[in-house]
Amino acid sequence: MKRTFLCVFLFSALCRLHAQDHMTPELLWSLKRVNVEGMSPDKKHVYFSSKLVDWKTETSTVSHYKINIADDQQTKVAITDGKKIIERREGIWYATDDNTLYKSEDKGDTWNVVYNGLTDVDNVWVSPNGKYMAYSKEVLIKPELGTDKYPDLPKTTAKVYTDLNYRHWDTWEDGKFSHIFVVPLKENGKAKDIMEGEPYDSPQKPFGGSEDLAWAPDSKGLVYVCKKKYGKEYAQSTNTDIYYYNIATGNTTDYTAGMMGYDTQPVFSPDGTRLAWTSMAHDGFESDKNDLYVMDMGHPGVAKINVTEDWDGAVNSFVWSNTGATLYFTAAWKGTEQLFEVPAPASFMAKHNRVEGNAKVHRITNGKFDITGIAGQYDNELVVSRTDMNHATELYAVNDETGKMHQLTHENDETYSHIKMSKTVLRTVLTTDGKKMGVWVVYPPDFDSTKKYPTLLYCQGGPQSALTQFYSIRWNFQLMAANGYIIVAPNRRGMPGWGVKWNADISKDWGGQPMQDYLSAIDEVSKESYVDKNRLGCVGASYGGYSVYMLAGMHNNRFKTFIAHDGLFDLKSWYGTTEEIWFPNWDVNGPYWKNPQPVSYEKFNPSNFVNKWTAPIMIVQGGLDYRVPVEQGLEAFQAAQLHGIKSKLLYLPNENHWVLHPQNGIAWQREFFKWLDETL
Repeated sequence: MKRTFLCVFLFSALCRLHAQDHMTPELLWSLKRVNVEGMSPDKKHVYFSSKLVDWKTETSTVSHYKINIADDQQTKVAITDGKKIIERREGIWYATDDNTLYKSEDKGDTWNVVYNGLTDVDNVWVSPNGKYMAYSKEVLIKPELGTDKYPDLPKTTAKVYTDLNYRHWDTWEDGKFSHIFVVPLKENGKAKDIMEGEPYDSPQKPFGGSEDLAWAPDSKGLVYVCKKKYGKEYAQSTNTDIYYYNIATGNTTDYTAGMMGYDTQPVFSPDGTRLAWTSMAHDGFESDKNDLYVMDMGHPGVAKINVTEDWDGAVNSFVWSNTGATLYFTAAWKGTEQLFEVPAPASFMAKHNRVEGNAKVHRITNGKFDITGIAGQYDNELVVSRTDMNHATELYAVNDETGKMHQLTHENDETYSHIKMSKTVLRTVLTTDGKKMGVWVVYPPDFDSTKKYPTLLYCQGGPQSALTQFYSIRWNFQLMAANGYIIVAPNRRGMPGWGVKWNADISKDWGGQPMQDYLSAIDEVSKESYVDKNRLGCVGASYGGYSVYMLAGMHNNRFKTFIAHDGLFDLKSWYGTTEEIWFPNWDVNGPYWKNPQPVSYEKFNPSNFVNKWTAPIMIVQGGLDYRVPVEQGLEAFQAAQLHGIKSKLLYLPNENHWVLHPQNGIAWQREFFKWLDETL
């Protein structure tokens, strides 16, 4: 009995030791999540929050801090007030708490009530002169719930639809739309719905937020992002525009009329003379090149310049420099996400379509990391958020001339000091059509080249989302490597950061060259002596899940096991149940009843090749996923079962296209590695 106890004790000690020097699911979910909240008006302080999740109780606490960038010590100071600060200006701060707007004139030491009545409000913006407030709130425009249509039936659960979209992302439509309201604060005026009666949303659903609205510096009006389309037209279009609302006249002007793709992220220059925003050219193409435009407010809607027109890349987020002379932006670049700059036009020529001088894009940073956002500028430094495949988000200061960086926040340093890091290498692989493809290879901690390792081919989703030095709480390469796997992550066709053509070439060719790119990557890396060619797995989600299903029917016994999460299994049934119809219309080339039928439904449809499935497959499906609805996972699992394939279904009824609940996330990871242990 003593011997048994000793064995159990030693085993527990070894487990604790392993947990201390290798990443685990529980430790991953316990990392602090850093989010930048802005900079002080004098640009000397950066404000950020640190969120700590208790996965055992599925509760979280958020702490708020500030750092003095100008101080060499850069000490973190806690901000204890529980209010949500929304604006920091010279001498005046604004904050919200429950249904109240507060104002402070002593940097948050004391607060005075400015406005009551913000019940059920989503976003709040205060005008620069402090005389007006704008907020967004849901408004019932088109009754679709039975309780709204029939007030005498309070217990009915009926929903009645006569048009698209009837559901979006993870929510059924209820006839309510997010509208912008404007309130005169000085006169205690009445809130005015500036979109009254319009069946449109601003901010945009499902992911739009405070970035969808900006006050003009003169406080005479505001701009907001909106797709003013409804029903089937809405479901088949990406054409958002930027609208200006004039406070005095109540008139609304479309500043980007005739620009047919996404127009988003409007930001005024510091002096208010120009407006910048990001724009895509084509309606229906969500992953089109995202260009950076600047408009002269002296000729609004007319004098527009595309400052990244000749640059072979796509802009993510951006900020103005403090002087307004430069625009700083982030963009995917060769398997990473880096910081760039481009001169901002100060004057416009007569035809309003050329900038004086030659605006050249310049890359500021370079390295194995991602610059994921820009908070602002202090002197010649920019405050940015940064990740890599071994580290979650922290804030850094970047010299805008040299690209030299130093770390500002250290929320997870203590945790990482006990964890062995994974080596990440970006190598070049030649594709079947003679192109050079970047492929990330991630190695386990304590990698020994004399040993053989099981290896996973990771298939990225999107299909046109960048595969960079990202750090995910779910698809975490550090965690996979800590469990003894080599990860092969190809920047196959469709990935941003390798040129506009490379990014676009996946459209209408989902199951063609991209699948060959995957196979080229795993075949090349498998030539290494340390790769166990008899223990290859293939994993992925969304389009990555689609890729898993496709490769399961064409891998010629390369892979021993597969894992697909929220993948597209049958393109016909998916077209009939997904919500943003512009996506398959562009990428698959339209509906399956189109004449002639798009080739994707026959040539690139995973369900057509189930008879060639030979290896075990695990299928994960979220019950609230309306982008890749539940029948996709259920059909795939049923097909595998009836075809006699060893298979497992992990169903998460309260998750959408992602896994957001901590205990579901840990269960996901435990099942993930359990399946690999069993089958690989």
